[in-house]
Amino acid sequence: MSNVILKTENISKTYGKHRVLNNVSITLESGKIYGLIGVNGAGKTTLMRQIIGLSVPDSGEIELFGKRGKEISSERKRLGCLIEAPGLVTNLTAVQNLHLHRIMHGIAGKEIEQQLLEMVGLANTGKKKAKDFSLGMKQRLGIAIAMLNNPELIILDEPINGLDPIGVVEIRELIKKLCDERGITILISSHNLPELYQCATDYIIIDNGEIKQEISLEELEEKCRHYLLIETNDKEKLSVVLETQLGTKNFKVMPDGSVQLYDFTDEKERVADVLFQNGVRTTGFSLKGDTLENYFISVVGQK
Repeated sequence: MSNVILKTENISKTYGKHRVLNNVSITLESGKIYGLIGVNGAGKTTLMRQIIGLSVPDSGEIELFGKRGKEISSERKRLGCLIEAPGLVTNLTAVQNLHLHRIMHGIAGKEIEQQLLEMVGLANTGKKKAKDFSLGMKQRLGIAIAMLNNPELIILDEPINGLDPIGVVEIRELIKKLCDERGITILISSHNLPELYQCATDYIIIDNGEIKQEISLEELEEKCRHYLLIETNDKEKLSVVLETQLGTKNFKVMPDGSVQLYDFTDEKERVADVLFQNGVRTTGFSLKGDTLENYFISVVGQK
């Protein structure tokens, strides 16, 4: 049985003369956290609105839980979403907000209200009204509302935008908890790659309405991994010295004969001394590896 729960195939959207999405194709698998990365105006929110049915693509097709076309409408009941801002009634408490949304959506079982408040850490807010909540508390309540229908896929649009450091940590831990403990697939948009790096398992990079790259956490770490690039005319001798004198096998010999050493990146002088003392002549010796921000910039092609 396929674990693909969402596919978009070449969907496009134009507002006036501005093409907001251009042949966007993505695939989401169950039980993962996907970070949708892009600068403001890249098309993140528009793509999410297409998926949840708030807007219709001009062309292309969306497949949700294996269904397409008119059948998608019923499958959207298996989604939860928080787009742009939580739909809270500010003069109501957390419990009252959850109760109102549960009744509006025709969801049975009042006990779910307290369960969700406990899950998002708002069970003890009592009579405190939503207007007096911090931004992080409002976001957590918004996520609780999105969870009312026990969704299999949750879509969150910039949930950490504007939060203080404590609020960011709270939302990050809640997102990981939903995926790890409940097996919920999460699509979360942000322009903050370093922050998403701490919770996402996969990344989708979008720019100017086009998907630039889909990459897993492991692939991203490999691309941003720091290493000492050592160039020499005697790669065999270099390999022996690294193993016998520095006691490491954590290196890779590249097709061009250079060696990428992943240990001792903070001890360049020590490595250089050991190579010199053991007669390894180097033609190049430098520290390589991108930061997350630089890698993102290189993918989208911006200065």
